[in-house]
Amino acid sequence: MNDMTNGHIVKAYSAELNHLNKLVLDMGTMGQDQLRRAVQTLKDEDPKAAGHVIDRDRKLNEIDVQADEEIIRLIAKRQPMAKDLRDILTVQKTISDLERVGDEARKIANLTIHFYDNGKNPPSKEILHDIYDMSEYVDEMLGLSLVAFTELDLDKALEVIEMDKKLYEDFRGSLRRLSTFIMEDSRNVGSVVDIVLALRALERIGGHAKNIGGFVVFLVTGKDVRHEDIHAITAEIEASRVAE
Repeated sequence: MNDMTNGHIVKAYSAELNHLNKLVLDMGTMGQDQLRRAVQTLKDEDPKAAGHVIDRDRKLNEIDVQADEEIIRLIAKRQPMAKDLRDILTVQKTISDLERVGDEARKIANLTIHFYDNGKNPPSKEILHDIYDMSEYVDEMLGLSLVAFTELDLDKALEVIEMDKKLYEDFRGSLRRLSTFIMEDSRNVGSVVDIVLALRALERIGGHAKNIGGFVVFLVTGKDVRHEDIHAITAEIEASRVAE
């Protein structure tokens, strides 16, 4: 649990903030689990398990709604200012990104059903291979972003943001490799289009992990890094550390 509540003299307020933090961690754990389960359904060619992944996404949606309601009540009741308001709004944004992680995982589970529950000829393992490689990298990004949030670890947050560049290059490389399957056999067009959608879903999950890293940077430093050069931001942070 991070230390957002340090310094508060109102115990009830601290308890409310801690509960919001717990919702973030619960959603993060569930979102990462949904990602892993969805990819595993593809590996196992298991549309029934994919259906379970889709059903479980409702729980993430429920937590998202619950968190929004609690945040609205907290702002109305406590009228937080300055850093307190920044903390609460950052939690709200983080929860929103984690809910979208679940949405993207659901798309991958839907792909399993599309491939293995309709009597069509499924794609070869070779064509699917990039999904598995990319999912491992995205899983690492998401896990690191959650650790960064839990520990308010600036270095880990910056690392997640930096990892997004490699993810983008991996995505483009996957598109190039998939194009060769179409050139070899035009009958692969349909499967390749579906796989590109899955890769895009994974890229978006990585993007949500990057966002969470950016939120942590904002919490710790007050700097909004969404549209800033990460190398310049890192250099500035390192300079401030030396100055201290």
